[in-house]
Amino acid sequence: MKTYKTISLGCKVNAYEISALCSRLEELGYVKDENNPSVAIINTCSVTATADQKSRQHIRKLINNYPNALIVVMGCYSQGQHKFVSEEIKANIVTGTNNRDKIVELIEKYHNGESIDITDEKSRLFDKYEELGVTTHSENVRAYLKIQDGCDNFCSYCLIPYRRGKARSRQPENVIKEAEFLVNNAYKEIVLTGIHVGGYGKDLNSISFSNLVKQLLDIKDLYRIRISSIEESEIDDELINLINTKSNLAYHFHIPLQSGSDTVLKRMNRKYTCEQFLNKINLIKNSCPDVALTTDVIVGFPGESEEEFQQTYEFIKKCGFHMLHVFPFSSREGTVAAKMPNQIDPRIKKQRVAALIELSNNLWDKYTSRFINKEVEVLIEEYDEEHHINIGHTSNYLEVRIPDLENRVGQIVKTVYKK
Repeated sequence: MKTYKTISLGCKVNAYEISALCSRLEELGYVKDENNPSVAIINTCSVTATADQKSRQHIRKLINNYPNALIVVMGCYSQGQHKFVSEEIKANIVTGTNNRDKIVELIEKYHNGESIDITDEKSRLFDKYEELGVTTHSENVRAYLKIQDGCDNFCSYCLIPYRRGKARSRQPENVIKEAEFLVNNAYKEIVLTGIHVGGYGKDLNSISFSNLVKQLLDIKDLYRIRISSIEESEIDDELINLINTKSNLAYHFHIPLQSGSDTVLKRMNRKYTCEQFLNKINLIKNSCPDVALTTDVIVGFPGESEEEFQQTYEFIKKCGFHMLHVFPFSSREGTVAAKMPNQIDPRIKKQRVAALIELSNNLWDKYTSRFINKEVEVLIEEYDEEHHINIGHTSNYLEVRIPDLENRVGQIVKTVYKK
């Protein structure tokens, strides 16, 4: 029997890619087997130094635990460390963030006794979006739908443009086709994902991100579309109009800030000022008063003074964000930021992370308090059988827990919100 096991590290894009490969393998008769796989595939991550370390550890663990399995390594870490993974760790098939559409073909050749070549990453052309096929593997009632790959922003701290290549958009007809497939297979919520989601369509010249969202929202029986992340400059009037007029667009924007100090933003090579960012936030809040606004923040960027950190702290409050995802700066060899002077002491980073997490907790508590004792509509995503509780989220991402002897996963339930 042909069996497989997969591991996905890092972002939801990686999880989507692994899911797509699982679907293709199962079409060819492969069966998932965590204990005795004939092929083990890992999609690696390289967003931080810790991610690199985890990728190495997991690859070695797969090789040690499954000595008779074909080991396939793909993703951002192997894109940058192809020679090390293939020659030192000695995985069987090594690709990075392109040529993944050839993986299943190579696996089949191996199982048919044919010789296989390790995929060579030297070309790194990244000339088109790679179609991996329609995925049938998603978590519960929520599915991730990848619409683009790559990034052209080149923020000074980020390796991803080097590991994922230039921005490439998926053809809209393929996005729509997969979304329709997911809806027809009972998925209620679709999360649009990619490396630079809001940049969708800039390379196609025929469609914008907002146009794509509009087409997706018109799919019959689609309960909800959620946008994973979007830059402030890409939230246009059309998108704001959609979130106000279309009940199936999640009432939630995740807008990366990274820093609330203009001097730090400039060193980061971010493409906006604090004034521009705040103007967009105010426009959104005036148009959509109760919309959930979440963000990413990096602390301890090279040269970040106490004054600059305090500027970020106060700016977050000024924006009125409701939740923060806080990350200490991670120096990545090959980026501009890695060569900058005045790298920040890890102890100071830790203190600043703690301060922003505390702020985030207070902001979220204040936001969620608005909805106490109000009726909310919840998509049930999981059921805690031990405690008999249905768990799900509202459109604006409030987690709701409903005691119930009946498992209601996949149902839409109206209830009164309680913390």
